[in-house]
Amino acid sequence: MYDELTEVDIRKMKEEVAYRIQVLRPKLIEDVQTARAFGDLSENFEYKCAKQEKNRNESRIRYLERMIRTAKVISVQSDEAEAGLFDKVTLFNEMANREMTIQIVTTLRQNALQGLISKESPVGKAILGHRVGDRVLVTVSDELRYYVVIRAIEKGQDDDSLAISSY
Repeated sequence: MYDELTEVDIRKMKEEVAYRIQVLRPKLIEDVQTARAFGDLSENFEYKCAKQEKNRNESRIRYLERMIRTAKVISVQSDEAEAGLFDKVTLFNEMANREMTIQIVTTLRQNALQGLISKESPVGKAILGHRVGDRVLVTVSDELRYYVVIRAIEKGQDDDSLAISSY
């Protein structure tokens, strides 16, 4: 399977990989060597932590490189009146009886606590391509479904303001 990402997503991932390889990796290797010099490795907490941090960095590098390699690059185009990628959409959730504003983003930039909802999520999938006034069924699972009404759409664009998520 591949992730659908934008050019900005790819560029941001390449920048993070370069930073992790050129800046972070040498520092973490030095930290491991310094901690190793503290003595007995079986009881050396600093060594274990430094090694763990180095391994976490290497894992993130591999993850990002795999994402870059397997990504399908998509463009950010939608009809002016329809909800599309990077648009801010105000929804009325009929089940919760409340209004909320979300922004539809790529999977790499999702953060539900900040209202950044992936286009792959149940809500994102449901509202993409719909217009103001549409009543849309959101299917979370076979047991959980609810309706939202699109109240407003503010067109957005792909830019550097949205960070890529860590794990």
